[in-house]
Amino acid sequence: MLWLTCLVLAALAVGAFAWCRWVYTQIEWYASHDQAAPADAIGVFGAAEYDGRPSPVYRARLDHALTLYRRGIAPLLITLGGNGGDQYNEGAVGREYLMSRGVSEADIIAETQSRSTEESARRIAVIARANGLRRLVIVSDGTHLFRIHAMCAAQGLNVLTSPRPRVPVEGHPSDFDRLVHEILSYTAWRLHLH
Repeated sequence: MLWLTCLVLAALAVGAFAWCRWVYTQIEWYASHDQAAPADAIGVFGAAEYDGRPSPVYRARLDHALTLYRRGIAPLLITLGGNGGDQYNEGAVGREYLMSRGVSEADIIAETQSRSTEESARRIAVIARANGLRRLVIVSDGTHLFRIHAMCAAQGLNVLTSPRPRVPVEGHPSDFDRLVHEILSYTAWRLHLH
């Protein structure tokens, strides 16, 4: 009986390793491939803001989206993210930042309620349907894009992904920590454990 228990545990370990390896390769693929192509809108997933100013990571996402917008990839920008614990929210901070860089307010939709990646995916789907947007380019950190793509696809969205350039940020989690977080977060989402 002990050998059967060991066999089952070994099979579970191999299965878990194979799953993690598959998720890791997906994360790496999305992180290293910029799919930006003509679309109806560019969605920028939120990140921290500090007293109304985007954090370096969020600023890098917004700057990348702005570059795509100026290249004519899409005529509309959607900033996503709710309140981060102070009087500001990520979506509005993103809108203000883009307007300060010369983008017309009419070309920006700020979603200001979502508090998680999954909520942002649901809310951008609502925005897309309400505005007749058929194809979106999503901007975020490279390691975040596989999970975002899967969540947006689950909402019926046609999305392309475009990773922001890497910027070194003091105190930001290491690549290993981000990969582990994404593997665990994606797995929890797929298992409906959130």
